[in-house]
Amino acid sequence: MRGSNQSSVSEFLLLGLSTQPRQQQLLFLLFLTMYLATVLGNLLILLAISVDARLHTPMYFFLSNLSFVDICFTSTTIPKMLTNHLLGTQTISFAGCLSQMYFLFMFVDMDNFLLAVMAYDRYVAICHPLHYSVKMTPQLCVMLVGGSWIVANMNVLLHTLLMARLSFCGDSVIPHFFCDITPLLKLSCSDTSLNETMILTEGALIMITPFVCILVSYIHISRAVVRVPSTQGRWKAFSTCSSHLAVVSLFYGTIIAVYFNPLSSHSSEKDTAATVLYTVVTPMLNPFIYSLRNRDLKRALGKVVGRKRLSVG
Repeated sequence: MRGSNQSSVSEFLLLGLSTQPRQQQLLFLLFLTMYLATVLGNLLILLAISVDARLHTPMYFFLSNLSFVDICFTSTTIPKMLTNHLLGTQTISFAGCLSQMYFLFMFVDMDNFLLAVMAYDRYVAICHPLHYSVKMTPQLCVMLVGGSWIVANMNVLLHTLLMARLSFCGDSVIPHFFCDITPLLKLSCSDTSLNETMILTEGALIMITPFVCILVSYIHISRAVVRVPSTQGRWKAFSTCSSHLAVVSLFYGTIIAVYFNPLSSHSSEKDTAATVLYTVVTPMLNPFIYSLRNRDLKRALGKVVGRKRLSVG
């Protein structure tokens, strides 16, 4: 990236989560375990949905896309961190840093949009059950997911280009395990006011709009559930949404804590803890949250695991 605003910094140093050798070893094993659990759990979800014809419905179509995005999401940051530890290096190139930031936030946006789409799916299923198959057509499902990919890429491209125009002419140490936007802005020796403004306006709009859609969907769902005459019926309706609500709470809670505060109020320790939650813990927990509270998915997963055992035996 050469030009008038070419940065004098050709690479950054990722400090990771600890500078203590013993802690680094423990964190390496912990993150490796969580990464493998994330990939395996989400791959099982994808496999179970693909092989069970009864799960070829809009809800599981969106869930399979969420699982795919979560695999890509964690693969954007964790393998680089693990590789740096094995090679004994902490460096990442300027272009590699921007690329990592681009893909990371593209998958964050996709998680955001997919959670909103899944909330709409639950709204139609509970509030308009007789019209569900008419409203949630395969064509609409594909359009919702495809549109999400387009908007996510356009949004992240904007912020990446704004970051590329900045100069980095001093400190190149990022107190993090990946190229996050907030530490990068702090390292820049250029005026970052436009970047910060776009994060707090356009970036906030991209995050908040789906969140508002989720809230509106659940307001209508709550009203519909309250009108169900039997307690068993109300519990059954609520149970179809409980997994989604748990994931939504964890995802948005950590995102808001990290990114939608003034830059001066950020604490590296708090930011790191929150980003670990949404980049590592949330994608790992998603398949467990959805599978443990979903009988159909548990049945399909049981069949997949059973087939693997038979083939091994």
